[in-house]
Amino acid sequence: MPTLTMYQVDAFAERGFQGNPAAVLLLEEWLSEQVMQAIANENNLAETAFVRPNGKGWDLRWFTPVHEVDFCGHATLAAAHVLATEYNGQGEMAFATRVGELRVSRWEGAISSICLVFRRSPSRKS
Repeated sequence: MPTLTMYQVDAFAERGFQGNPAAVLLLEEWLSEQVMQAIANENNLAETAFVRPNGKGWDLRWFTPVHEVDFCGHATLAAAHVLATEYNGQGEMAFATRVGELRVSRWEGAISSICLVFRRSPSRKS
């Protein structure tokens, strides 16, 4: 197995040991589902995010210690933070996920901010 670098990010916090922690691993190619699940299980965090480049942006998957999940907001923000701070990601980032494309924007100002952009779904009549 290749050597992997893992980041632990505290989302919704200005310093460590606060907020909502998530692990982030940037990959060239997906590991097997069993290996990603084993890593998430060993991390024992609410979510571990696995990210890989896809040519137009990033593919993103999330695992809890027991199974893969369809969506995780704080781990998406954690992945965007790692891309921005460690890999000089700028502006808007696109993530291909099981629930469709997610967009995250980053901007610098008085404080650095990362924002997950949610699309409004059409309302359904019951």
